[in-house]
Amino acid sequence: MKNIVIAAGYATRLGELTKNFPKPLLKIGESTILGRMLDDIDTIPEIDEHVIITNHKFAHIFEDWAREQHYQKKITIVDDGTESNDTRLGAVCDLLYAIDKLQIDDDMLVVAADNILFFSFQEFVDFAKSKQTSCIMCHEQPSIEKLQRTGVVVLDANNRVLNMEEKPPQPKSTWAVPPFYIYLKKDMPLVKSSVANGCGKDAPGNLAHYMVDNTTMHAWPMSAGRFDIGSLDTYYEACEKYGIRK
Repeated sequence: MKNIVIAAGYATRLGELTKNFPKPLLKIGESTILGRMLDDIDTIPEIDEHVIITNHKFAHIFEDWAREQHYQKKITIVDDGTESNDTRLGAVCDLLYAIDKLQIDDDMLVVAADNILFFSFQEFVDFAKSKQTSCIMCHEQPSIEKLQRTGVVVLDANNRVLNMEEKPPQPKSTWAVPPFYIYLKKDMPLVKSSVANGCGKDAPGNLAHYMVDNTTMHAWPMSAGRFDIGSLDTYYEACEKYGIRK
């Protein structure tokens, strides 16, 4: 299984802090946002490589960072060739670009690198193995306003995804979908043909929605929470709350 990190965005909402520096490599205490995530994922036996997809503007920064790391699994940096937010490929096209460039034909854990997590991805991998399907995550979100800004799923009693909507004006459940996915090798043809068949390009949730409509998917209810770093305020809040590991 490959760990695919989508890190090709330009983090415009963080202003000067990320004007010339990638958000995933911002410091949280002695580590980085990405480092905290890889510390966990690197311990998963099924994972054999970390593939980090970034843009041309930040690729050299990721390359320098990667050379200083000492993870068990190989780190591969993929440069998507873009240099500005206006020319970005979008998360789904970035994933397809990396699959094609590296000729990936394996199960994939696909993650966004702007969250602090309070659970292990091992649980998610184990869930996918038990279901033998591609999978998404979900968590209870009581706020209708927040549900209207994210993906929302309807599940059956066995956590099979019956329906998924992106940013629904009238959410059909309180199950919100964070940007963490497992796509199995058997579903790779669907992944590769997704954009050609009308899948949205920009958000990683677009691919999850497409996959739900075209194959059997299950959703793992997160066993603990996460902290999404999407703005300057939330970054500073994360530094204050989680900068010192206990």
